[in-house]
Amino acid sequence: MNKISKLNYQMKKTDDLVPYAQNSRTHSAHQVNKIADSIKEFGFINPVIIDKKQGIIAGHGRVMAAKQLELKEVPTIQASHLSAEQKKAYVIADNRLALDAGWNEKTLMKELLDLEQQEYNLKLTGFEQSELDKILGNLDAETDGTIKFSEEVGEAHNFVVLYFDNDLDWLSAQTHFNLESVHSKRQNGKPWSKGIGRVINGAEYLKKLKQ
Repeated sequence: MNKISKLNYQMKKTDDLVPYAQNSRTHSAHQVNKIADSIKEFGFINPVIIDKKQGIIAGHGRVMAAKQLELKEVPTIQASHLSAEQKKAYVIADNRLALDAGWNEKTLMKELLDLEQQEYNLKLTGFEQSELDKILGNLDAETDGTIKFSEEVGEAHNFVVLYFDNDLDWLSAQTHFNLESVHSKRQNGKPWSKGIGRVINGAEYLKKLKQ
């Protein structure tokens, strides 16, 4: 707790912050663009860690993005308690420790699906489109091959109303019955739908349900 009490939060001029010359972490132009997009969407909510002389300890990419966005000031935290050796080590540790984190893939998929259905730009999560396609493409793997839903058939009017208690079953049914959404498209052009109940026209689907 003693070290935490020494942290000093301040707004600093972006041009006054000094990059660490021996920083071994690299930042491509593509990554800096993604960081800039994140700052524009969410704000600059992750302060840059600096030393007493305004040298950057952590946050080089954020500062590069801030300059790209022409931000005059950025939030900083001064870690004045760190020794020279600790600063050198933390520059590495801040980047390396995050690499050991993993993903709960099922939870991630559901969270992304929820954002997608709210028509939120999924690229702002930091994932590339190819990664999003792969994650959301695992929807079929989440089912056991059995489509579980109730059905009400009105043959006189030639329609079927399918009721689902979740979107994963609906998407599985889309694949199983080759159904096309009539509501909208995913950001990558693939179909998706909103709501729990869906009305499907066509006698061919009645036949498939009876099989």
